[in-house]
Amino acid sequence: MTPRLSTMMFLQFFVWGAWYVTVGNYMAAVGMGDAIYWAYTVNPIAAIAAPFFLGMVADRWFATEKVLGVLHLLGGVALIAAPLFEDAPALFVGMLLVHSLCYTPTLGLANALAFHHISDQERQFPLIRVFGTVGWIVAGVLVSAVLHADETSLPLRVAGIAGLVLGAYAFTLPHRAPPLAGTRATAREILGIDALRRLGSGPFYVFIAASLLISIPLAAYYAYAPVFVNAAGLSSPAFRMSFGQMSEVLFMLAMPFFFARLGVKWMLFVGMAAWVLRYALFALAAPDAVVWMIMAGIVLHGVCYDFFFVSGQIYVDKKSPPEVRAQAQGFLVLVTYGVGMLIGTPLAGRVFNQVVTGDVTGSLAQWQTFWWIPAAFAAVVALFFALAFHDRVDRRDVATPHAGEQPAEP
Repeated sequence: MTPRLSTMMFLQFFVWGAWYVTVGNYMAAVGMGDAIYWAYTVNPIAAIAAPFFLGMVADRWFATEKVLGVLHLLGGVALIAAPLFEDAPALFVGMLLVHSLCYTPTLGLANALAFHHISDQERQFPLIRVFGTVGWIVAGVLVSAVLHADETSLPLRVAGIAGLVLGAYAFTLPHRAPPLAGTRATAREILGIDALRRLGSGPFYVFIAASLLISIPLAAYYAYAPVFVNAAGLSSPAFRMSFGQMSEVLFMLAMPFFFARLGVKWMLFVGMAAWVLRYALFALAAPDAVVWMIMAGIVLHGVCYDFFFVSGQIYVDKKSPPEVRAQAQGFLVLVTYGVGMLIGTPLAGRVFNQVVTGDVTGSLAQWQTFWWIPAAFAAVVALFFALAFHDRVDRRDVATPHAGEQPAEP
């Protein structure tokens, strides 16, 4: 069972990693540079829609493996078709939106299928889930370092074909019946509003507010860091970006060590501060394209993601009663990857289009101004969190989360 589920996870994140990092450079190369941020708005929209699909349809009507298969087949076709509309940015982004609406629910479905068929979640799931990160890294190496296709449509087609392969493979996966068949769902339950009422407290509201606010400047990294790496003249941008996922694996293994010494508040603060440092490094590096600063900013992804996102998921997990734990995690995803990124991505796009004018590869001094803006925003949010958040959570408890009830993200 473990090899089959690990293969599923590998393909799941291979699909995402193959196109997500390169699409900005491709759009810039074919004259859609002003619309880059729209390509990175589709995921937040899908993150908001996904809970309704999962709660209303996938969990109540159809077997998990069949829904997984159909969604990946449809999403794969959308990715393959997207380059046909490179002369029509609205239609191109529309195809990416179709793909994301199909793909985003499969993140939760893949996790649910894996948990259903393993007996020891805390030991088995990390070994399965790590193949997802490996899939993302392999995709970046393939399309960038091997195929040298960062500025072409080839990564979209590679991702689409991988989606079709995963769609077909999903129908061979073991069965999981719809767990809530015959029950009714409410919007409050699906959005996690009921869970929020159960968890309502001053520190928790501060945490949610900071999570929402910090997600706004984070959107600039996902949309424009690959474009910046390419503009700075570094070869194989997507391959360079994969160093962030490599560091994520290392810092994930080190998290129990840091949790035991820092506790949840300072883990979250360090994660936020790492985003400030990353953007500052990019800004300082921009005028002269200082390679070591750019790569240091990328490698900081392990701290940025693990210490903030994963620590936040663990905090919510430990604060939540078992009966609302899944709702609470869904609410956190909605707030960060959904609402926060949906606000942040268009803002980043508008700032970019106003600050970095002309050829993006010839405007490195303007890139410096661009990166200082999210750095300042993130610094204000981190300071607010450090001053306003006060909660006591046992460090040993936080260091041993309920594995498997945290949403996946590379």
